[in-house]
Amino acid sequence: MHEIEPYYRWRDDYIAAEDEFSPFYGTEYNEFEFDKKIYNFLLHPQWDNFGSNTLYLKILFTDYQYGYTIIELIGEWNDAIYNDVMLLKREVVDIMVSAGISKFIIIGENVLNFHASDDCYYEEWFQDIEDGWIAGINFRDHVIDEFKSSNIDYFINFGGILNDLGWRHQKPLQVYKGVEEQLVKRLY
Repeated sequence: MHEIEPYYRWRDDYIAAEDEFSPFYGTEYNEFEFDKKIYNFLLHPQWDNFGSNTLYLKILFTDYQYGYTIIELIGEWNDAIYNDVMLLKREVVDIMVSAGISKFIIIGENVLNFHASDDCYYEEWFQDIEDGWIAGINFRDHVIDEFKSSNIDYFINFGGILNDLGWRHQKPLQVYKGVEEQLVKRLY
């Protein structure tokens, strides 16, 4: 896992540590040693800790004009033991929503497992972004199944093109427009 680094090709366009509205503004990263881990597995030092023991993230891009953000996750999403969604909501999402973000693209290809609890924080997140949405892209099938069995897919959009979106060869605005187009199709 230490070789999996957050996607970096958009760094010329956006760096969360340099965005004064970002929850990670001013973060300095250790370039010489691995200072993060999940269980006994070391993580690349560029991942951001938001308080979870098993889940890390990287805000890859945020656009305040269009009101969206793209966040990449790595690890185990564990609401049952660590209440990861509560930490994510309080430490990251709330700050971003207060800065005008209402559309969240969550990249989950490096989320290895999901353990559900209740859906209260997902519902709260969904209600906080009245005209917005939350889209989960490229999550593994067994992780999506777990979200669905807990009825969390009512709040986070999964499926169809979102399950196999080739986002790395696109610019952030193209990813956003592609996800938005898929979600609009679902509504009409």
